Amino acid sequence: MNDGSVRAQGYSPRTFKALTFHDATARFRDGTDTPRAYLERCLETIAAREPVVKAWVVLNEAGARAAADASTERWKQGRPLSPIDGMPIGIKDLLETKDMPTQMGAEAYRGNFPKRDNAAVWALRQAGAVILGKTVTAELGGAHPGPTTNPFDPARTPGGSSSGSAAAVGARMVPAAIGSQVGGSIIRPAAYCGNVALKPTQGGINRGERQATSMSTHGPHAGCIEDMWQVAIEIVKRVGGDRGAPGLFGPDHPPAAAKPERLIVMETEGWASLDAASKSAFETLLERLRAAGITVLRRGDHPLIEAFEQSIANARAICGAITSWENRWAARNLVDQHPDGVSERYKAVLASAEKMTPDDYRMRLLQREEAQRRHAAIAPLADAVIALACPGPAPLWSGDVPGQPLVPRPTGDFVFNAPSSMLFAPAVTVPLMAVGGMPVGVQVMGQQHTDARVTALARWLLENLAPVEA
Repeated sequence: MNDGSVRAQGYSPRTFKALTFHDATARFRDGTDTPRAYLERCLETIAAREPVVKAWVVLNEAGARAAADASTERWKQGRPLSPIDGMPIGIKDLLETKDMPTQMGAEAYRGNFPKRDNAAVWALRQAGAVILGKTVTAELGGAHPGPTTNPFDPARTPGGSSSGSAAAVGARMVPAAIGSQVGGSIIRPAAYCGNVALKPTQGGINRGERQATSMSTHGPHAGCIEDMWQVAIEIVKRVGGDRGAPGLFGPDHPPAAAKPERLIVMETEGWASLDAASKSAFETLLERLRAAGITVLRRGDHPLIEAFEQSIANARAICGAITSWENRWAARNLVDQHPDGVSERYKAVLASAEKMTPDDYRMRLLQREEAQRRHAAIAPLADAVIALACPGPAPLWSGDVPGQPLVPRPTGDFVFNAPSSMLFAPAVTVPLMAVGGMPVGVQVMGQQHTDARVTALARWLLENLAPVEA
């Protein structure tokens, strides 16, 4: 079992073995293992690592054991409900669960217990998954950190806002966990914690009660592509996508690996300030793609790629403005009702939103639409886009200093993640790099509704490219 020793040794994508589930089900069938025994191993890891990692808000051990026992009996009888029957899963504490509170990382919601399931949580239960607990979120899914630490270095952030989900998977506590993203909250934490993760096409996975903002998505973190896809598709088979959206398209089982012929490098506005070691590592990875016979296109290779890069050159500000405007009234009500129940960082975001006008919002929507058009225009040029999933290793974070200005992005910069959010595009994070002994993920991004294709390409990269360590 990997516990604190992994942290002490640092992270290597060549040697780190994530916790996986899909390969355990054969043992469930022949009786050499059971979902209950699998769960108990997860609980042992949680007991060993949780005091430092702090990934969980609450655990429902009794409920999880009961669910695992029921799953064990189904596998024994040869009648599992799905390929993820018995899988222990963490749920980001923004999503409602009928058997655990939903406190959203905010003092204002302490004790909030609606006693109902989010659509995705309901679907997971129907598939036989074991809902083990609620994972830490940054406050209200924003930028103010919770207590979670990076599983490979407790002095560093795990990313946000899906902090606990990413860290729980990275620490081998569970094989999968549900996160959510508005700007970069699935892709970046996965990149910092050595996970694979799917940020689906906008509307691809039913958000249930969390429909307030136009760029929010749910998506799974996992230790492998197979578990990531299976969790996503089992949800969608039962509850579909968001209202008005067709939902995630794809096969009932993980797509086979598919080698890309051509990939477009997406630099984003983060490229200019990227640290030298991370930039060098990424360039080495691109060389390995070329050596494998894959054509790699850059912004100078085609005017449509340059036009695309220009359209996302301000993606971070566009995403931030759109989301803060859409959250503005709910945020104002919350602050008025609970002035001491939210952070100063949250209040600062609200203050910025309240300076916006309807025309400001309309302009940001037009910029988003233009970026989506330019992204569609590059579709004939390549199979997908490849980019960094985070701006180097997870930053050090020890807390705000009293009397000093607030750190602007304590959970890390979402500069490499904003494009997929504003483009409504699917993206898969893959753990293909390490810099300074810390994970640095890469993302494969496709056109809308090509989630299965992007997953197949990402799987090929994981199975065929030697990881880069710098």
